[in-house]
Amino acid sequence: MLDESLLDAPERLTEADRRGLLRGAAEAGARVRTAARHAAEAGVGNLKPDGRPRAVLIAGPGAAATHAADLLGTLAGAGSPVTRLAPTGVAPAAGALRWELPGWAGSVDLLLIATPDGTEPGLSLLAEQAYRRGCTVVAVAPARSPLSEAVSASRGLFIPMATAPYDHDEPLAGAAPGVLWALLTPLLALLDRTGLLEAPPEAIDKVADRLDRVAERCGPAIVTYSNPAKTLAAELAESLPVIWTEGTSAGPAGRRFAAALAELSGTPAVVADLPEALAAHSALLAGRLAAGADPDDFFRDRVEEPAALHARVVLLRDRPTGGLTAAPNARDLALGHDTPISELEPEEGGELDTLAELIAITDFAAVYLALASGA
Repeated sequence: MLDESLLDAPERLTEADRRGLLRGAAEAGARVRTAARHAAEAGVGNLKPDGRPRAVLIAGPGAAATHAADLLGTLAGAGSPVTRLAPTGVAPAAGALRWELPGWAGSVDLLLIATPDGTEPGLSLLAEQAYRRGCTVVAVAPARSPLSEAVSASRGLFIPMATAPYDHDEPLAGAAPGVLWALLTPLLALLDRTGLLEAPPEAIDKVADRLDRVAERCGPAIVTYSNPAKTLAAELAESLPVIWTEGTSAGPAGRRFAAALAELSGTPAVVADLPEALAAHSALLAGRLAAGADPDDFFRDRVEEPAALHARVVLLRDRPTGGLTAAPNARDLALGHDTPISELEPEEGGELDTLAELIAITDFAAVYLALASGA
């Protein structure tokens, strides 16, 4: 059950935020600036690559590496060489995970390691394996971690992760807002130097500014009726989010939102891109999850029996390719099945700016939903 009164009680929100999730979302802009400074101090801006790498391999645990690979691959555009190396192992624990380079990886390839932990023996072994193969290795992880020593021994480039004091109070969630930007920002600066994507220092500054503006609109002191993140969290309470995305930036933002809802608040969600989502989820909206499929039983015990789970469409939109949009058909499909719909669209800006805004608002929403539901 969602405690909606908590959403408009900043002091209670702060008390409930034991994992530092709300602080991580609010300080995302500052985290980007700190991460960019760490990248500059590590010498990323002075690199002079001989050309674009044939392949960019990304390794790391859980949501942090998954989202970084997704975002970087999207920004790199069509024909992106970005590939995530999925780990193997018997458990999602630092000591149990292992990574392997593909057999073809060699001297013309780049290995990126991104982790908020840095104690994983498997990543240290991967760095050593990449060195033997001739791959260039760049890692972003907490300073003075075992991985930093392994990367230095492998003649790779190590960039200290931008951390905050409260990061050490509780185990870091892979989908935590602060973790994403601390790991992603140095990798953006690095791949800008390789020519794989465009993320010069001024563009990263704009991302930090955009994140600051979102924090002003979505912060805990802003009441629900004028706060898009709190409003979305309240709308998603006791529902199945059906996330539809349209536009280049919206795709990875929607996939991250679904993962953050699951990890932070325990809320399941499904996600798909328009226009394919209309066919993929048509049967879902026509079935028992549609709001009109199971009207609220007048005789239901409101205390002992929870309300039936119903779908709610969340439409994340950016500028669609060629100006064509499936949004009207999406609204018709949802409303035709008595399914409510929430919409988010970023302000105009560059691809990196709009992506940052969509991620920031949905990060805040996932955190509010987690805190108000007691997750």
